[in-house]
Amino acid sequence: MLARLVVRLVVLAAIIAGAARIVPGVHVHGGFFWYVWLALIYSVVNLILGPIFRLLALPLIAMTLGLFLLVINAAILEITAVISDRLTLDNFGSAVLGGLVIAVFGCVAEFLLPARMKNRRRRRRARRA
Repeated sequence: MLARLVVRLVVLAAIIAGAARIVPGVHVHGGFFWYVWLALIYSVVNLILGPIFRLLALPLIAMTLGLFLLVINAAILEITAVISDRLTLDNFGSAVLGGLVIAVFGCVAEFLLPARMKNRRRRRRARRA
């Protein structure tokens, strides 16, 4: 379980590094350790505030057919930038694009690293035995 958490954190750090390279206006100051640190902060902020933001914005999410989730991702990225001095965002537009890149590549990473499916298979095998 700890190994899965570390792998996911390193993958998110790579995604943040990719977003910093792709999106103009997203700047990360530091090396590998700081990317992992930002991934940890982003994960904690997303874990705590993400469900609250999504619940409060549920009518807007439904009206915009999910596009308002981009604004929520941008807000989470902005909060991460406020907490850490290693991440700077030029404006809210770059936060929206950065949040979009992180969301898309995070979705691709979840598809390529299906850790939950492996755990389900192990539980099924354990129940059969």
